[in-house]
Amino acid sequence: MSTKHYHWAALGDINAFFGLMLDNIAGLLLLVGLLAGVFEFDTKFALRYMLPGTAIGVLVGDLLFFWMAFSLARRTGHKHVTAMPLGLDTPSTFGMVFFVLGPAYIEAKRQLGIADVANPNPELVHQAAMYTWHIGICAIFVSGLFKFVCALGSNLVRRVMPRAGLLGSLAAVALVLISFLPLLEILNFPVVGFVSLAIILTTLIAQVRLPFRIPGALGAFLIGGAIYYGMLVTGTLGQPVVGEFKENLEVARLALLPHEWLTVFRFEWLEVFPQSLTYLPIVIPFALGTVVGGIDCTESAAAAGDEFDTGQVIGVEAFATFVASLCGGVIQTTPYIGHPAYKMMGGRAAYTLATALFVGGAGLLGYIGYLYVVIPKATVFPILVFIGLEITAQSFHATPRRHYAAVALACVPALAALALIFVDKIFGDPVMFANNISIDKLQGATLRHELLTVRVLANGFIVTSLIWASALAALIDRRLWLAAVYFAVAAAFSLFGVIHSPLPGSPMFLPWQLKDHLWQVPVQYAGGYLLVAVVLLAWGCWQRWVAVPLPPDEEVEP
Repeated sequence: MSTKHYHWAALGDINAFFGLMLDNIAGLLLLVGLLAGVFEFDTKFALRYMLPGTAIGVLVGDLLFFWMAFSLARRTGHKHVTAMPLGLDTPSTFGMVFFVLGPAYIEAKRQLGIADVANPNPELVHQAAMYTWHIGICAIFVSGLFKFVCALGSNLVRRVMPRAGLLGSLAAVALVLISFLPLLEILNFPVVGFVSLAIILTTLIAQVRLPFRIPGALGAFLIGGAIYYGMLVTGTLGQPVVGEFKENLEVARLALLPHEWLTVFRFEWLEVFPQSLTYLPIVIPFALGTVVGGIDCTESAAAAGDEFDTGQVIGVEAFATFVASLCGGVIQTTPYIGHPAYKMMGGRAAYTLATALFVGGAGLLGYIGYLYVVIPKATVFPILVFIGLEITAQSFHATPRRHYAAVALACVPALAALALIFVDKIFGDPVMFANNISIDKLQGATLRHELLTVRVLANGFIVTSLIWASALAALIDRRLWLAAVYFAVAAAFSLFGVIHSPLPGSPMFLPWQLKDHLWQVPVQYAGGYLLVAVVLLAWGCWQRWVAVPLPPDEEVEP
């Protein structure tokens, strides 16, 4: 079928564009804010060197997903294909800042002798920033190569894993992280936020149209924005907000028309490639997490009616990450889990094209800072809440009823990840850094142990959710031997830190490399999983011997 019959642009693309675009803009500014706030990294350097290449990764990835939507429409004859969304990986942003870029910057300043200098030489500070940038480029370069390798086996993973496992880990991220964290930003300005959220939920979930067929996301932005700026002008938002607004305008000015990032094509970053290898145990798990997430997203899109090829989806993710690194980017790209939500909005392919051009332009032309200042987050973040709710609902809807418990179980590790975000934020505060206060300095042994348990459960939570939900789905189907295989895989993964790493940043390791008592954690977790596998294997043999009947097949409800 010719693509001229493909309805690639629709009114719903406006809603979808706002959701995907703002998510990416927020990710870019999160990178700058964390580096500046926690590690006192030069904001101007981050805006003019790091952001353009990172934005190019989004530009390339979304353009390729735009093309893939046309290809799928041509192959299947469907007129209403929704393109896969792509953007910056938020967990990787935190991981890169706190465990790669930040430490590299501190180490560079130490080697240059400016770590403890009150007023360091600006030229030396610039050298430290350049070293940090080059380390980040190398890390993302390796991530892209690793994901290219993973793309080869991604279709096999999707075929052998149950839908409850694939969609359960998506539901975990959607409900616990994508819905909850933006809700906190919304509630910072409850008058604006509640109105915008109500408009989004009424138009996109209840399907009640605004007057004059105004798209819900645009309506929430216009009405919420009018309330926000009315309160800003009258001073009812508070003086701190007004002061922050003026300060951010000055920061935004620094980002305009960046050209310094072009020095990446001198390939001087290759000189620090050997030093960057020390960060591989941190970089690879984050890359693996996006690969698993990409496989999950492909299954989610298939459940919504768009059957993309998993290998191509992961290949695009890998290529976008690779190109970002060659252009100076320091954050990897990943397919976003919002495909069913964007389809629910009525989005087709135009929203990915618009996002690609808009975010790419924001990085290359530098208007990103003004966007972030001018657009109130409380007016646009409600659409992220909708995306999280829609993904969660679709994950249950596309899963057999008997596997609902498996989908719910997948959310538990994500709760630990949510708790860990706030723990790391507290102990990552500049005041904590300045006073050398860390979790290890806490006097309560019980509290330290509880925080360690939370970290262990949270680290690698996407893979943990996938394995736990898949194993429970197998148990529900009385395939005990298959559940034993999943738990055996979990044992191997936990022994080397793919899941349940006790270290900050979730790095991989060899158990004997861990210091103090930490080596006991992976050994005990691996032993526990392995024992469960042995018990289930023996139980499964007994089940076959006494011929216990399997549960009846159950179709997914329409």
